[in-house]
Amino acid sequence: MKNTVIKFGFYALISGFVFFGLPFFLGMGVDFDYGELIGYTSMVLSLLFVYFGIKHYRDKVNNGKVSLAKALGIGMLIAFFSAIGVAVFDYIYTSQINPDFATEYLEYSVKKLSATLSAEELKVKTAELTQQMTDYGSPIFMAFMMFASVMILGFIISLISGLILQRK
Repeated sequence: MKNTVIKFGFYALISGFVFFGLPFFLGMGVDFDYGELIGYTSMVLSLLFVYFGIKHYRDKVNNGKVSLAKALGIGMLIAFFSAIGVAVFDYIYTSQINPDFATEYLEYSVKKLSATLSAEELKVKTAELTQQMTDYGSPIFMAFMMFASVMILGFIISLISGLILQRK
């Protein structure tokens, strides 16, 4: 199990880092409207190694058998590697490449809300968003949130993969 987790976990880590950073690596400025879609897509793509890791363990290591619990364990360990790759790139992006990300995202959010809210509602919502960015806009916290997001998606994908691949 250890070799399978390390092998497929490493693939997930590298793919999480690369896919999450692909728009930057290609020199594309990502609009905030598409940034979330690209982010979640890159997370799911890197988490595909969860399925392949469980399948490899079942077919090549454990004589065609894997329980749901074992599959879930393997999947979560592989997801952990993917989460590290995404979180590391997110930290590098928000602390080194674009340290003004929180401010830019706040401005974008306020501009978007101004189209739908009255002046008084906008003032209240802007104050709330500004406070949230002050409290939670640090690169470390944003990287942790990306890590947590990948782990949640990793649990879901591990569970689905385990249900599909389990054999006793």
